[in-house]
Amino acid sequence: MVPAVEAPTKAPLPWVKLAWFGGLIFACYFPILTRLVTQWSTDEDMSHGFFVPLIAGFIVWRKRNGLMATKAEPSRWGLLLVAWGAVQMMLGVLGTDLFTSRTAFLITLIGVIWTLGGKPFLKKLAFPLALLFLMIPIPAVIYNQITFPLQIIASKFAEWALDTINIPVLREGNVLDVDGHALSVVEACSGIRSLLTLTFMALVYGYFFEKHVWVRVVLFFSVIPVAIVANGSRVTITGILTMFKPELAEGFFHEATGMFLFFADMAILILLHQVLTRTAQWMDKRRAAA
Repeated sequence: MVPAVEAPTKAPLPWVKLAWFGGLIFACYFPILTRLVTQWSTDEDMSHGFFVPLIAGFIVWRKRNGLMATKAEPSRWGLLLVAWGAVQMMLGVLGTDLFTSRTAFLITLIGVIWTLGGKPFLKKLAFPLALLFLMIPIPAVIYNQITFPLQIIASKFAEWALDTINIPVLREGNVLDVDGHALSVVEACSGIRSLLTLTFMALVYGYFFEKHVWVRVVLFFSVIPVAIVANGSRVTITGILTMFKPELAEGFFHEATGMFLFFADMAILILLHQVLTRTAQWMDKRRAAA
């Protein structure tokens, strides 16, 4: 006779503890979180911020059965992380450093999960917890270090593309002179907005639709060249429109071009995923046949 294998029993989640710690965290970080949400609604670079906690929460909800079947291993080491988050929050508030105070919230959250559930729960919740960092705007110092090189890259790309199609253009830094019309590639046109949003969407897309880790990694890093080429194309199209009617390079048509190219970016990532998936399947068959 084959011995019966007992199915893992589902332990009830500690709702009282979760509610208690969750309420305390929310109360402590309420002013910081409200300012964060306000920035999501006013900063176009962070418009995806509203979706980050929703997607992370949905992932946790999908994992609920596995979490209930996981034996909690409470650890007091998590309290050190909670204390670290509290100190970091105070330093961030006193130093008016938004990034420091906002990341302190996530450090505290990770510390609470470690305290109540231990390492098994941290491992199961690693991806949604890491995803939450994308809801926090990057520091201004780093932001400025990224945007200006992106502006130059977009300007050079547009200069090359316009020269290729025989449109006279003269570039000086991030300013293009197209047939006597000055076209400045400002921060808003650097492509950082689509880069941040595409990074979030590539991570989520890879998590839900791909099981091979290496394919997820390739999709993640492919966001950079895709976003750069798309933004350079947007500047190029703007330069072409400037040739015929300068008014078309601003307002509705400019925004519509950006929206169209963003969806084109997503389509490119999906097509790339299909190619990578077929490559992974071929590699799996070769491995199985060996």
